[in-house]
Amino acid sequence: MVQTVIVSGGTGGLGTAVTKKLLDDGWRVVVPWVVEAELSRLPESDRLVTLQADLFDESSVTEVVAAAASDSTAPVKAVVNLVGGFAMGERVDATPVDEFERLLRLNLRPLYLLSAAAIPKLIEAGGGSIVGVSAKAAFAPFSGAAGYITSKAAVWAFIGALAAEYKDDAIRANAILPSVIDTPGNRESQPDSSRKGWVSPETIAETVAFLVSDASAAVTGAQVPVPGVG
Repeated sequence: MVQTVIVSGGTGGLGTAVTKKLLDDGWRVVVPWVVEAELSRLPESDRLVTLQADLFDESSVTEVVAAAASDSTAPVKAVVNLVGGFAMGERVDATPVDEFERLLRLNLRPLYLLSAAAIPKLIEAGGGSIVGVSAKAAFAPFSGAAGYITSKAAVWAFIGALAAEYKDDAIRANAILPSVIDTPGNRESQPDSSRKGWVSPETIAETVAFLVSDASAAVTGAQVPVPGVG
């Protein structure tokens, strides 16, 4: 039976690899988009559903979940939230609170809204999987990124709360913890980096695919490091 997964951020550097992998694995994949030009990055498939959406707006997220649930032959079984962002700055005393709160909103609000809207559909389908993106930095802080570090630690805390709250509903929630992902955007922003220790989107996509599959049926509340090797 075909199953449906919602992939937010599915047109991004990591998201395109995740979307492709899940399509290859036979999923019906629903990808909300903001920038229409980014749709050209996605593979063609009759199991790919794309729709314009603002994932910071509750009513728009509700529409995404409704579209995901519109095919009764492909129940919603997973949510993969890849929306988020990174920013360096000054130390806390020189960082405006608005910038701190911007990163909290960027990394938490879409995850919260999508999870809250999709959970009833997951329950109807007999359970499922939610995957969020925390970060290695959340557990190994460095100077100049308090907003980012705090928000990614909060992502993990929220994922842990979901795992505890919905265990009896057969809903699993897990977080991946990447280091620097080898995306075109990161290459452009860090042109002088050796890229040693960067992890490929395709490698992370394999882990995400495992976490939404039945093969990980016993895994919930996990912090899954995906720093790559080499």
